[in-house]
Formats: sequence, structure tokens, C-alpha cells
Amino acid sequence: PSGTTALYFPSQEVVVQCQTSGNTPCIFISIIMPSYRNVALAMFLTLHGALGFGLRTSPTSSLIASSASLRRTMSKAITTTAIYSTAEATESEKKTPIKNEEAYNKVKMEDIVSLCKRRGIIFPSSEIYNGFAGFFDYGPLGSELKKNVKDNFWRHFVQRREDVVGIDSSIIHNPTTWQSSGHLDGFSDPMVDCKETKLRYRADQLFCAPVTVEECGTTVGFVCVLEANDEDMVKAAKKQAKKLLKESDRKGQAIQPFAFKDLTQVSEEEMGQIPSPGSGKPTLTMPRDFNLMFQTNVGAMQDGSSVAYLRPETAQGIFINYKNVLGTSRQKLPFGIAQIGKAFRNEITPRNFIFRSREFEQMEIEYFIPPGDDVWQPFHEKWIADSKAFLETVGLREDLMGYDVHEGDGLAHYARACTDITFKFPFGEQELMGIAARGNFDLTSHTEGSGKTLDY
Repeated sequence: PSGTTALYFPSQEVVVQCQTSGNTPCIFISIIMPSYRNVALAMFLTLHGALGFGLRTSPTSSLIASSASLRRTMSKAITTTAIYSTAEATESEKKTPIKNEEAYNKVKMEDIVSLCKRRGIIFPSSEIYNGFAGFFDYGPLGSELKKNVKDNFWRHFVQRREDVVGIDSSIIHNPTTWQSSGHLDGFSDPMVDCKETKLRYRADQLFCAPVTVEECGTTVGFVCVLEANDEDMVKAAKKQAKKLLKESDRKGQAIQPFAFKDLTQVSEEEMGQIPSPGSGKPTLTMPRDFNLMFQTNVGAMQDGSSVAYLRPETAQGIFINYKNVLGTSRQKLPFGIAQIGKAFRNEITPRNFIFRSREFEQMEIEYFIPPGDDVWQPFHEKWIADSKAFLETVGLREDLMGYDVHEGDGLAHYARACTDITFKFPFGEQELMGIAARGNFDLTSHTEGSGKTLDY
């Protein structure tokens, strides 16, 4: 009948209210959470099949004030300030959100980290034991968010395509896998040590610059800052430069703009003047290679024969299963093999929240094409376009994305070409997705290492 009917369930603290308006009944359900009495979840369901969710706050409303007030009002008709039906919403009721174009430019990583913890998105791992650097746990919202991204990737690139199939390989492979792939010898990052504080840093994430007086061209020393966005790096460098000028009796003098370069490009003479971020004095060693793979032992014995490694990437699991997939899926060239899974890298200095952590998940596709020097380029360009289109479908803003084309020494030894799709994070523009033309390096290496033919 026309009018309003309300039911109240004290044990569950739920109010169900049904209001008939014309031919469109509308059900309004308020779930009153004990610790958030002024927040109700509104769910609107009409005969047209539209379903909407919304958060409402009404501190003065008798409907959501408290359980006691709800009991007192049950003898009277329950009313709310507004009952919405998706079928009856008018243009005047729709509110256009105010767009703040500068909001993202002002956000700090500290704000994001704090928000993620408060809302149950990401927690520091083992927090009750003071955490464990480089490891994170995903909370109720974070685990759902991550699952949605992975499901979207799998649906977009695997289930909706006839030319891509999926696998799920083990985290630990036969150790010879990593010898053949080159990881045992070449999977490393340049590292420097602070001889005074015993702290270690990635050499390519520390940037130095000479402090040169503009008037006379005299260099009074060097500054050294951690990798960050340009604004933060310059700010930190100016603070160090101010101290250097004061120590050299040149306080207040103008200096030339900073010409930053990472510590892999400095000479021994320059390293003797570059201050360590830990000690503030020139106590850094020259860069040396540090292998990033986590080592473990398999079996009861702990000797050289039991040594194994946690996989540092998901790609090799695809290559060593190439023949199995080819024989069972009966794919024809060109075709792809996809995998989503954990990878582990013993980062020297994990930083920037989850961007550079020691345990993470990768979403990867290896796409196999016919041989030939004139064949790979159209495929490479197509995958770059498809990858960016996917990132846009999951909600990334196009104006925050860019490209980084690797050339010369920036290319891996196996790659014919590589383009990174980058994203403007609060700590600077960094790689989000990499698309590399790897040639036949991987299949050839595993053929030689295993003695098994991996031809098509």
C-alpha cells in the first residue's frame, strides 16, 4: 500500500524501511554499525533493476542516532530527509563533484601510507614486532583491490584472447635455471657502503652534484641526496649546500644550478668528496655489485648441492614451460603465455612504500612471434599500445603516464628494444610496465643449459 512501513531488528541493529511512491517501490536499508552510529549504508533497489549504494551522515536524525532512540520512535512513522530511487532521480538532485586539478601534485607519500594503514589497505608486515623492512601485508580493502586488478588483467589479456594462455609455475626452480638465464652472474644492483655507519645504499639511487659558486666558479664541495622527485631532491641539496657555503665562509653567495648524476658515474677522486647520507662525511665506498636473489636450501642437507633460490621474476617459469604449453595448448605462432605470481628480490634499500619491496607480485606475458629482424617491431608497438590501453581501463589518468625508451647502454644485453610505460608517483616518474623485445635469448639459453630443444 501507499505509505511507509518500517521494521526494526534490535539484535542486528538493522532498520528496513519500505516506501511506495507511484509504481516504483523503494527499499531503504540502514545498517547501523556500533562504533560508527552516524554512518549508514543506503541501498536502493527498484523494480527497474538499478542498484545503488551511498553513505549518508545525519547526526540529528532519529533514524541513526542510537539503538535506544530507534526503539522510541518505532511507534511513529519513520521519516528521513530523503529517499532516493534511481528511477526517479532528477537532474537537479545530481551533484557534480568539484574537480581539483592540483590535488595530486600536492599529495605526499606520507599521506598515502597513513591513509592505507587507517583504511585497512596496506599494513607493515610483522608490525607487532616492529615490522620488517621491505615487506607488507594487504588488509581487507587492499586484498580486494589487488585481486580486482589481477582479475582484470587476466580477463583482459588471457580470457578474452584466443592467442594467450596462462600458467602458474613454482616459486623455486632447479638452480640451473638461473645459471642459464644469467641471473646468477648478472642479476645485481650497484651498492655502496658507508664505512662509518655501516649503512648500504644503491649507487644508482644516490645522486651527487658539485656546489659551485656562481660568481667565481669555485667548487666548495659536493652534495648527495636520495632519489626522489625533482623538487624534493633540489630542496635537500640546497639544505646541504647552505651548510657547505657557511663552512667555507661564503654564506649567502649564489651557486650554479645542481647537475645531478648517480654514484655509478663518479670517479674515485670525486667519491672522496661526496658525503654519505648516513654520516654527512665522505665515507662511502666505490660501487660494487650485489646479487639480488634470495638464497635458500632444499632438503635435509645444507651444503652446496642443496642451494636454491626464490625466483626474482616470473618470466623464467614461462620459458622453461614453453615446450609443455606448446604441446598441450596446440597454439600457433604468434601466441603468448601469461603468469601472475610472487617474486622476491633482496633489495639493498627498499623504499617508496610498496614500489620497491622485497616481496611482490608480477603480472607477465611472454609473447612468441616468428623469427626475423623485420617481424618484431609491429608486435612490439602493438603491445605498447595495448598495455597503455589496459592501464587506462583500470582508472589511471593518461596525463600522469609517459614513456621511457631505453637506448644504448640503457638496454639489457638480451633486448633488441625496450619501452617502459611510466607513471608520475609523488616520489618521481618511475616505471609502471615494461615492454621488451627479448629476441630468442631466453629459449636459446635454456636450450643450451638443459640440452632440450625448445624450437617451435
